[in-house]
Amino acid sequence: MRDSFFETAPAKINLALHVTGRRADGYHDLESLVVFAGVADELQARAVSGDDSLTLNGPFAEALTTGQSNLVFKAITAFRARWPDAISHGIAIELTKNLPVAAGIGGGSADAAAALRLLASLSVHEIDPAALSAIAASLGADVPVCLLSSACIAAGVGEVVRPLPRFPACHVVLVNPLVPIATADIFRRLRQRNNAALPAFDAPPEHISLLALWLEQTRNDLEEAAIETAPVIGEIIGKLGSTRGCVAARMSGSGATVFGLYGSSAEAHQAAHDIREIWPDFWVAAAPVQ
Repeated sequence: MRDSFFETAPAKINLALHVTGRRADGYHDLESLVVFAGVADELQARAVSGDDSLTLNGPFAEALTTGQSNLVFKAITAFRARWPDAISHGIAIELTKNLPVAAGIGGGSADAAAALRLLASLSVHEIDPAALSAIAASLGADVPVCLLSSACIAAGVGEVVRPLPRFPACHVVLVNPLVPIATADIFRRLRQRNNAALPAFDAPPEHISLLALWLEQTRNDLEEAAIETAPVIGEIIGKLGSTRGCVAARMSGSGATVFGLYGSSAEAHQAAHDIREIWPDFWVAAAPVQ
């Protein structure tokens, strides 16, 4: 048996996010084009003789706790409850938190999804993907899409996930001003909750230039409310959008992370360098879209 198992939790990016209605239960219907970036939190699992445990390290570890409120710990608990005989030993998970918290790029949802993938790989019997996805949905609206961790259209509150067969090669720059944004607060600030759905996206384009044309017809309906909360988000969008090679600049999720979309790694890394010179204290990363 291997000594340890490793899984990444890639950053989730909402290239477009439309709020199409509000449900009777207070949740909102969404449609979103979601991709993932090659920058991620990291989870390492070891078999132990004692109880399950979670430890944290990395640049953003101090923003989290290791208790039962942590989504990774919730994922372990939910997996054990659904498949009590799947893993006969304790699991010690070490989470390296490389991504900022409350940043609109998956965060805890991506970590929980990665934990579920790790546990499924450790199981002594095959885990039904649909059942695993149901567990993911019980943990949070973004966890099912993070369980997939590849380009898709997400709908409903996030539980309806349609994988895309391909996606054009492209790169992103992610910029976060290290201002945490509360998703619930952003939804409360929305002035319009019944917006038009995404335009058709049945056949993903072969090239980033065609993707950029499609993105021009879309938006992030949470962006205006987030900018009211943290005006620096609008400043970042403007600066990223003016960098060489940027074909789209927009906020991801409920913020405060902003992405710039590029056709080449060189353009993305140069843009990241330029942004760091303007805002040396911000979190900035350049990565391929997975």
